[in-house]
Amino acid sequence: MEQRIGSSSQPLEGAGFDPAFIPGLTSPASARTEEDGPEKEPEVAEEAEEAEEAAPEAEEKDTASSPEPEEDAAVDGPVFEASDRRARIVADHIGVRLCLDDQECEFRWDEIGAVETETARFGKRYTVTVHTPDRRWYPIEIEAPARSRFAEWDEQLDAVLDAYFDENAE
Repeated sequence: MEQRIGSSSQPLEGAGFDPAFIPGLTSPASARTEEDGPEKEPEVAEEAEEAEEAAPEAEEKDTASSPEPEEDAAVDGPVFEASDRRARIVADHIGVRLCLDDQECEFRWDEIGAVETETARFGKRYTVTVHTPDRRWYPIEIEAPARSRFAEWDEQLDAVLDAYFDENAE
């Protein structure tokens, strides 16, 4: 008589245990790891070498034709920029860009429903909130070197909004 030690149930596979599992489209993760044996590794190494060889050629092409600086030079309008050690906001002719640590988001002017500013009653925090038409908002707080910068930043941001933001675009 044979007796098995341990559970007689099979391990569960599926979306509950593997977020990449889609029934009918992909095989379970455990089956994929068995298939991805040593045969797959040389292909990956060859692809990496090809990518490294193509990278210098792409860099040469990028440096030869760079239309973005020409666009920036051609547009002569107001620009708002404020930053501290962690956060940064830039508003110009393209739109509004928010950066916090290593996270960035960019909004074109047609994607923006409203831009709101707020200052802290105490302290030196200046908050800019970008509202989108689908009722989402994206706030960013910037620590000012002095409270006197709040009025200057408000004037600069108002100038940019007056120049580029059109509330009646919809």
